[in-house]
Amino acid sequence: MSAETASVTGWGRTAPTTARLIRPRSYAEAVEAVRDCGERGSIARGLGRAYGDAAQNAGGSVIDMTGLDSVHAIDVSGGTVLCDAGVSLHRLTEVLLPLGWFVPVTPGTRQVTVGGAIGADIHGKNHHVSGSFARHVLSFELLTGDGQIHTVAAGTPLFDATAGGMGLTGMILTATVRLQPVETSLVTVDTERARDLDDLMARMTAGDHRYRYSVAWIDLLARGAATGRAVLTRGDHAPLDALPPRARRAPLAFRPGRFPAAPEFVPEGLLGRTTVGLFNELWYRRAPRARTGELQRISTFFHPLDGVPHWNRVYGRGGFVQYQFVVGYGHEETLHRIVRRIAERRCPSFLAVLKRFGRADPGWLSFPVPGWTLALDVPTGLPGLGGFLDELDGEVAAAGGRVYLAKDSRLRPELLATMYPRLDDFRALRAELDPRGVFRSDLSRRLGL
Repeated sequence: MSAETASVTGWGRTAPTTARLIRPRSYAEAVEAVRDCGERGSIARGLGRAYGDAAQNAGGSVIDMTGLDSVHAIDVSGGTVLCDAGVSLHRLTEVLLPLGWFVPVTPGTRQVTVGGAIGADIHGKNHHVSGSFARHVLSFELLTGDGQIHTVAAGTPLFDATAGGMGLTGMILTATVRLQPVETSLVTVDTERARDLDDLMARMTAGDHRYRYSVAWIDLLARGAATGRAVLTRGDHAPLDALPPRARRAPLAFRPGRFPAAPEFVPEGLLGRTTVGLFNELWYRRAPRARTGELQRISTFFHPLDGVPHWNRVYGRGGFVQYQFVVGYGHEETLHRIVRRIAERRCPSFLAVLKRFGRADPGWLSFPVPGWTLALDVPTGLPGLGGFLDELDGEVAAAGGRVYLAKDSRLRPELLATMYPRLDDFRALRAELDPRGVFRSDLSRRLGL
């Protein structure tokens, strides 16, 4: 087991803090790291793709789980995998896809560990069909603050507190996950343009049920009659008979593309209103008005940014805020108002996506509820950004919505109970399970979790 003092930050590269970074290589070393974490406690960390401060712990320990990355067993006939929490979704894809299986839920990056996927209860483009990641987890092993390892089954209170619990109930060591069968490594994709937000929402409401995956890129700089104009992309795993003859020779081949990494130094202000406005205009205009049946690689459809290592550097040293919220069906006017406010303020966001959520997941702090979710990236240097996002938080909370803790770096703690009604249950279970507060993070201190 190695240990060093290091500066740790989230993927948004904001608010770095210093912690003792520990890298266990066995379950025994993980237990030792938790038992010896000291007064400031510890928090598990995977590949660092939480955007905010969820995997930071100022003055305490941060336990890097990526050294525990074994795939222990695959049930090829039943479609389940037993693996360590430090295994990435990229690694699972490499191993499972040639066998005709795919991860049941994937976010916009494969560079997420299984433990992180459960702790954040990640969602993808298929929530309206498949729910979030933890819905497909049968059980996991959890190392709690007393140094004991528990087998936790789905449907139990400890499972529901851990799914979306941001690593605060304990450290996940292994998990058994149910998989999605596929015939090929390609996706059949339909793409269309929507002229404004009303047009987009009407198209998604009318047609999403016909697709396993659906996501819309939104131009948040467009104003007036074009406010909320978008490119809607929907698809499903391509069956074998949809492939051309040459592709059928290796239908399950996984060949993700890769581009040069973003440079270490990027001038501040590169992603300003002018450059992002030009990008958004070109992106919208180049999209087809309507195209059906295009075959795309899994990596292209699900994880286009994974092809650009360290893409988060393009926002400059100041980093960026990823802001994601959900408001329920029946509160569409709140979504309209927020989109208009973002457009009027000219927030330079080129990574803005809208999705529809299906039924809520059982995790007490799981983010998805039935409704509309909008996610956007904004450079931290935008004047008045903090106050503006505080105002949006208020609108979201008033509509019964919530923000995503895995992406949060600045939510006011007084709004948390309004957004997450099971918060008191979570705090009570955590107090009983971990009375010494062994598992802590910068996020847990900031929000009083």
